[in-house]
Amino acid sequence: MAETYRLFIDGQWRDSSTRATMPAINPFNQERWASIPVASDADVAAAVAAARRAYESTWRHTSGLERATLIDRLAALLEANADRLSLLETTDNGKVIRETRSQMIYAARVYRFFAGYADKIWGNVIPLDQRAVFDFALREPYGVVAAITAWNSPMALLANKLPAALAAGNCVIVKPSEHASATTLELCKLVEQAGFPPGVINVVTGGAAVGKALVGSADVDKVSFTGSPAVGREIAAMAGRNLRPVTLELGGKSPNIVFADADLDRAVIGALAGIFGATGQTCIAGSRLLVERPVYGLMVERLAERAQRIVLGDPRDPGTEMGTAANEPQFRRILEYIGIARREGARLVAGGEPARAGALAKGLFIQPTIFADVDNTMRLAQDEIFGPVLAIIPFDDESEAVAIANASPFGLASGVWTRDISRAMRLIRALRTGVVWVNTYRMVAAQGPFGGMKDSGFGRERGEQGLLEFTTTKNVMVDFSDDRRDPFAIRT
Repeated sequence: MAETYRLFIDGQWRDSSTRATMPAINPFNQERWASIPVASDADVAAAVAAARRAYESTWRHTSGLERATLIDRLAALLEANADRLSLLETTDNGKVIRETRSQMIYAARVYRFFAGYADKIWGNVIPLDQRAVFDFALREPYGVVAAITAWNSPMALLANKLPAALAAGNCVIVKPSEHASATTLELCKLVEQAGFPPGVINVVTGGAAVGKALVGSADVDKVSFTGSPAVGREIAAMAGRNLRPVTLELGGKSPNIVFADADLDRAVIGALAGIFGATGQTCIAGSRLLVERPVYGLMVERLAERAQRIVLGDPRDPGTEMGTAANEPQFRRILEYIGIARREGARLVAGGEPARAGALAKGLFIQPTIFADVDNTMRLAQDEIFGPVLAIIPFDDESEAVAIANASPFGLASGVWTRDISRAMRLIRALRTGVVWVNTYRMVAAQGPFGGMKDSGFGRERGEQGLLEFTTTKNVMVDFSDDRRDPFAIRT
């Protein structure tokens, strides 16, 4: 029997006011495994109102220590329920369980990191020219935050937003993707167990209409969004009409650059993990592999051979190395781009087809796909595919590598593989991306700020900068002199 979920608003579970629902489909076997409520505009308004009440009556008055205790308690519950939640998320979006399990543990780490900040949000004392005026700046919460997440890693992406917003003193309405909502709703059961006051955390589910109602609410003070650049532009415009600040973590077409002097064994692993980890459905996917010509042929050969040995199968099986596309529209999109790459003249060296053999027959599987001899002007190299499709591009020298890497509308992440520390330092400065990895790829840490530039968005998540995204500055001046500063006094 399919699981039936409900909205979580003001500390209560409730059906959509219209009773509308949508199915959750397992991308491995195409079975409907859960029913997700579709929130109405009235439900969204109720969630926003609940968050406002909780902020004004309770949460803004809680001490940092109290907030930290609750967030830390939620982290412990998340960790204790990691196996169950990882199985649900794998069932929902087809990501292999070895990845979703590690993401649950990592998410708990991020919650604990921000819990540690909750009682350490300090302001600054600012010396002025006027020595009898004491000036200090406070960091205060915005109030009510809308957090909108994507389908590829629901719990990990939420961990980039929710604990930071809570630690800073905000109340939150979460809107997960309609393609993967279950684990976000499951988290609310842990929110109840942790003892958060009603209304501090709310979840509304549904499609684009729910997101528009949430972002368009004049009583939302801040929006944090993870998703595509196209939707990010709409959200920024909508929030702008209410003059509300936004943080946008959008897409990428990240260059992973391999120089001839690199440790090629490590570079091959980094390239494979960069594009085939998470089935390529990650904004930081190293989807453009730039390889220096002296080792180009060898790298293409080794990658093609290894890609064909990647084990596809039931994502719930710990032995499976790569799972499915997360949903039918994404499956079709990936195959469409493989067709575009063929027509553009890129040389297919691995994959290129759906994987349908045996137990894979019903699943949204696509073979790990590699195209060589790609020109950076091809759509294959410019558009974010969000799937297991690698474009390999040759280059002759360092300056050409930088030029190719930066010739993209995106600017999220990049990788550099070299033993030359001077070259690495030059590229760190030259690459126009918010994240640069040297001799590694797809490494994340709670302490490290994450975000991009250009079409990859703006603002930062994680680290101290991720916390400050959910605060605003208030400046205070205290005149402790005995002077009467009357601007209308008659001067003699």
